[in-house]
Amino acid sequence: MSIPRVYLETTMFSFYYGQETTPEYRQYKADTRAVFALIKAGMYEPYTSLYALGEIEDETNREKRLNMRGLITDYGVKILEPTDETRRLAALYVQEEAVPASHPTDAAHIAITAANGLDFIVSLNFTHIARPWTDERVRRVNVREGYKGIGIYKPAEVLEL
Repeated sequence: MSIPRVYLETTMFSFYYGQETTPEYRQYKADTRAVFALIKAGMYEPYTSLYALGEIEDETNREKRLNMRGLITDYGVKILEPTDETRRLAALYVQEEAVPASHPTDAAHIAITAANGLDFIVSLNFTHIARPWTDERVRRVNVREGYKGIGIYKPAEVLEL
């Protein structure tokens, strides 16, 4: 049996070191850390992209930015680069309104997951990625374009797999 290949969207790195104290945020942080523990245990093969690295570099808190970068090294997260095909697929997600045109990087995260044949993406971006509307429309585009369906999950859902 092969190990599932999972794409970690930027929020996974950000929530790992998040400082908010609301009960909901603390739960998201705990779930995120539990997903990373499963990665460390060899349950998942982790990937991210140059898009996520760019968003990590935009973090204004230097310590948090360095810690987020450290997760990539510490957990052996492989970095995927954009291609013409991932850019084309991301544009289709925007065209089909799976992701708003104002957030092309969110479409790119999903496109890299699909174009590289990964099994699923994990995200805490509930506005543009981890939501039923996006999942449905992405699946429609992927089937039409000859890609397998990918899962779009929140960390808590990954813990239930």
